[in-house]
Amino acid sequence: MDIKVLKKDENKVTFQLKGSNPAMANALRRYMLAYVPTMAIDTVEIKKNGSAFFDEMLALRLGLVPLTTDLKGYKIWEGADEDRPKTAQYELKMTVKKEGPCMVYASDITSTDPKVVPASEKIPVMKLLEGQAIEIIATARLGRGKEHAKYSPGLVIYRGVPQLEVTKDANVKVCMDALGDVLEKKGTGLGIKDITRWNEAHEEMCEANGVAVTSSKEDFMFTIESWGQLPPREIMTQALTIFETKLSDFESGIKKLK
Repeated sequence: MDIKVLKKDENKVTFQLKGSNPAMANALRRYMLAYVPTMAIDTVEIKKNGSAFFDEMLALRLGLVPLTTDLKGYKIWEGADEDRPKTAQYELKMTVKKEGPCMVYASDITSTDPKVVPASEKIPVMKLLEGQAIEIIATARLGRGKEHAKYSPGLVIYRGVPQLEVTKDANVKVCMDALGDVLEKKGTGLGIKDITRWNEAHEEMCEANGVAVTSSKEDFMFTIESWGQLPPREIMTQALTIFETKLSDFESGIKKLK
């Protein structure tokens, strides 16, 4: 198995996974989305809500604001919510206090920990008119995407690497004229210049002109786009660590059956 990074920036990375299989590719995706823990606002105590939003809607919007996550400074609680210790290891207090007229942004959420703050300051939460005000005490904690989507660290997609086959009825000239910026001739066939730019529209154009497009079952294109809680590299490494731990636990369980 080999990984080749094709394109990356601060919050997005595209890489190619070679020599794997669909089961492994899907497992990696699911572990990144469902098992990597991130911080999010879990409960809110509304002291004042003079806005046009119901309390439930206000709590929902605050919960969906991505928060930068410090995995070394906090622990995730695996037991019942009512038994979770009310300590700084397991939860973080945040506050919002604003008076209108104004737009309330994510940057107005005040954190007691400088390492855990809104990942994007310009996310609009709500609008307050003249005479309207809100005052809220929120509690953030670590959670996993399998529990609630607000804990998912980002968007993760994959697909088999496209493979092009020129059939006897193919009109290569039309394909090259339309997709010359992403296609190139390779002997009697066609290849993809930059696979990071390939999309479904290119695929449809090829198939409409007799170029068969299939997806590899061994090589895969992955894209990880972080919401800002964790960088893409950490999302991947955390997922692999958790996956390895669960495989070890499974192996130990099997040995006990002997």
